[in-house]
Amino acid sequence: MKIDDIQRIMKLLEESKLEKMVIKHEDFELHLEKPSNNAQPATIVQPQIQHEPQQPAALPNQSAAAVQEIKGSMVESPMVGTFYDSPGPDQAAFVKVGDKVSEDTVVCIVEAMKVMNEVKAGISGVVQEILVDNAEPVEYGTPLFRVT
Repeated sequence: MKIDDIQRIMKLLEESKLEKMVIKHEDFELHLEKPSNNAQPATIVQPQIQHEPQQPAALPNQSAAAVQEIKGSMVESPMVGTFYDSPGPDQAAFVKVGDKVSEDTVVCIVEAMKVMNEVKAGISGVVQEILVDNAEPVEYGTPLFRVT
């Protein structure tokens, strides 16, 4: 199924009274669901953000400096898919360590079922660490970036 076909199906679902749609064709399966009235469009994915703990506990063999390193907020994967750090194979990464990001900054793409979903930071700060390698599979909630 081509992306144009999927986009047409998405538009049909949007214009209909249906709330969910599942299409199966040979080895291809597409699940679509309308967002609630206050949700954002399907192509904009808001990541789960894990805020830093009040007092990180040190493990028995961990120094105080190592505890300091884990501080920051995590930008997590909002879905199961494949992580891509750039819009294309020959293009620069969306962000790199040291870049300032705002809530609306696109930090990566998570491909799910042949659909490229832009992931926005959801928080403002500086990218301290990129926790996933390009083209690596991710699960829902996988930490992608550490931002402080």
